[in-house]
Amino acid sequence: MGVSRLMDLLADSREVIRNDGVLLLQALTRSNGAIQKIVAFENAFERLLDIITEEGNSDGGIVVEDCLILLQNLLKNNNSNQNFFKEGSYIQRMKPWFEVGDENSGWSAQKVTNLHLMLQLVRVLVSPTNPPGATSSCQKAMFQCGLLQQLCTILMATGVPADILTETINTVSEVIRGCQVNQDYFASVNAPSNPPRPAIVVLLMSMVNERQPFVLRCAVLYCFQCFLYKNQKGQGEIVSTLLPSTIDATGNSVSAGQLLCGGLFSTDSLSNWCAAVALAHALQENATQKEQLLRVQLATSIGNPPVSLLQQCTNILSQGSKIQTRVGLLMLLCTWLSNCPIAVTHFLHNSANVPFLTGQIAENLGEEEQLVQGLCALLLGISIYFNDNSLESYMKEKLKQIIEKRIGKENFIEKLGFISKHELYSRASQKPQPNFPSPEYMIFDHEFTKLVKELEGVITKAIYKSSEEDKKEEEEKKTLEQHDNIVTHYKNVIREQDLQLEELKQQISTLKCQNEQLQTAVTQQVSQIQQHKDQYNLLKVQLGKDNQHQGSYNDGVQMNGVQPEEIGRFREEIEQLKSNQELLRNQLAEKDSLIEKLKSSQTSPDTNEATASARDSEQIAELKQELATLKSQLNSQSMEITKLQTEKQELLQKTEAFVQSVPVPGESETVIAAKTTDVEGRLSALLQETKELKNEIKALSEERTAIKEQLDSSNSTIVILQNEKNQLEVNITDSKKEQDDLLVLLADQDQKILSLKNKLKELGHPDEEEDELESIDQDDEDDEDKDDDKSQGDN
Repeated sequence: MGVSRLMDLLADSREVIRNDGVLLLQALTRSNGAIQKIVAFENAFERLLDIITEEGNSDGGIVVEDCLILLQNLLKNNNSNQNFFKEGSYIQRMKPWFEVGDENSGWSAQKVTNLHLMLQLVRVLVSPTNPPGATSSCQKAMFQCGLLQQLCTILMATGVPADILTETINTVSEVIRGCQVNQDYFASVNAPSNPPRPAIVVLLMSMVNERQPFVLRCAVLYCFQCFLYKNQKGQGEIVSTLLPSTIDATGNSVSAGQLLCGGLFSTDSLSNWCAAVALAHALQENATQKEQLLRVQLATSIGNPPVSLLQQCTNILSQGSKIQTRVGLLMLLCTWLSNCPIAVTHFLHNSANVPFLTGQIAENLGEEEQLVQGLCALLLGISIYFNDNSLESYMKEKLKQIIEKRIGKENFIEKLGFISKHELYSRASQKPQPNFPSPEYMIFDHEFTKLVKELEGVITKAIYKSSEEDKKEEEEKKTLEQHDNIVTHYKNVIREQDLQLEELKQQISTLKCQNEQLQTAVTQQVSQIQQHKDQYNLLKVQLGKDNQHQGSYNDGVQMNGVQPEEIGRFREEIEQLKSNQELLRNQLAEKDSLIEKLKSSQTSPDTNEATASARDSEQIAELKQELATLKSQLNSQSMEITKLQTEKQELLQKTEAFVQSVPVPGESETVIAAKTTDVEGRLSALLQETKELKNEIKALSEERTAIKEQLDSSNSTIVILQNEKNQLEVNITDSKKEQDDLLVLLADQDQKILSLKNKLKELGHPDEEEDELESIDQDDEDDEDKDDDKSQGDN
């Protein structure tokens, strides 16, 4: 608990105790990762940031400096603490530190120290040596909270001390390095000048100005490198400023490309080196821009034709300029020609280039020139390795023969090794930032050292390979390319199959939902059939009572002025309704036969059903069980319907016998036909609903078959299955729609029959059905017998 007790000192109200506690924690956390983690998780970040805010941020005193040093101890080279700092949203609290404004006064020594430490703390979070994921998340957080925007404001402000400006440039460099969003924002920043100029142009003007401090020029170069790091969009924008179609002919504005060319060919060797390295970063891992840069033409003097940029670089090399200039140009050419056969062809097209390189390599020069010889060997090796043999005079084999005759393979490899053996090579390969004590040490670029590591071995192998081995290697490359294409093709096929499998799973889920809905509909239909059965039994009872009382009622019925023509017309309408009903039944029978044909036309399941997975078999078994249950329900319902039809026929026979025995046949036949039609209409409705249930059960069976076929036949039969499913659904939908139309027509028939009954009542033929229903509800069977006897006595 010792660290926890020490952390409590940071909250002490006595400033002396608090400040000494900060100093003690500084000493404890300087080189102990375990204590750094404990202190961080004891809420150290919150307390230290509160102290910095209370003391006035960058305007604070020595206490702010001590707190910033402690924060650096906790965060530097400690990934877990950095992650905790980011996730705790402490990056957002760093923004007020850099709100210094554009003031020419107020830059005290303590403020400069504090701001310098604050900038270093930002760089700790986005250092290129951190894990890429952690650095990227911190970069995004700094842009989202406005910290990057605030740093750019300081960058473009006036009156900022040189060391703060230099450190701000380095900080902005690492905040935007490799982060596309931050790089795009930095490209949009303009300097507050008239007219406004892009910040990149203003910085490049400082880089190629030999009067600027050396550290500032190094910082600008680092910023430009970070802006182009993994930023093909930015690389294209820089190269485009050199192309003829984009150059400003008026000369009112200076572009980044023009500044780089100016620095490349100036008399200052440091400007030459910086411009060459900056231009090389615009080509880094970007074959498109390497080809575009071949289009650049330079006007060397008045009256002479323009010269390509590539040719001008080789011309300067051959003129024997300073070593720093030649090293920069050779690094540019090596970067330009690597992985770009077209650029190699352009380079070899000038017949003076190869003799110049071989002459430089073959000479025995002093130690200062050994590095130039090694770079010349590397450039010649790149011309061999990336040669596409498009020039007959400088094919791979001929270049190898030139090396063997004029230099010697062993001597060539020895000169090539001078690069990696140089004392400044290892120093440049450690960190991306060009940090040199003086201009004389500015020789190697970090990205170029990685290129040398990549190419040194393959060039050595290429020099010793014979023509047969080259041919074999080319064939192997072609084979590997074909293999990669095949692998890519199968990956795409697998990806497509995964998508199709996912679609099939969704379809199965949809069909299951539809199955549940159909089961619910079947249950509803069963309940409706039961209701219709009860109604039919009630109608049967009513019809029996009508048969018992019809004779006595007809004896007392009088014509009451009924016209025989009207009665005949009513009978004709009833006959027409019966014929329409029979026609509708025939149409239903045709639809049933059509559905049976569709069912029989379905393809049988594939023979590979036995190889289906256990899970699919269980699903199919469940569907079969559900289908069997529905079929049994349908059979029971069919038996009930047959029974009802038999009872209906018996009732019709009784009705016909009763009509024959009635004295007034016209009137009795009309009433009985009306009631019979009513019963037939209800029975027909019951039959229609039963047929609809059959259709739904058939649809369920077809969907079960469709699911089984989808699981078995996979990709090859999915289209056929979908078409059949769609066709069945359309047919079933049409059948349901037509059945609904038939039910509507039957309902219209019932309405017409009811209207006919009303007219009969108006003509003096009262309806006995309602009277009989009331008698059934009020009296029991004994009372009914008495009522019958009484009515017979009255008659």
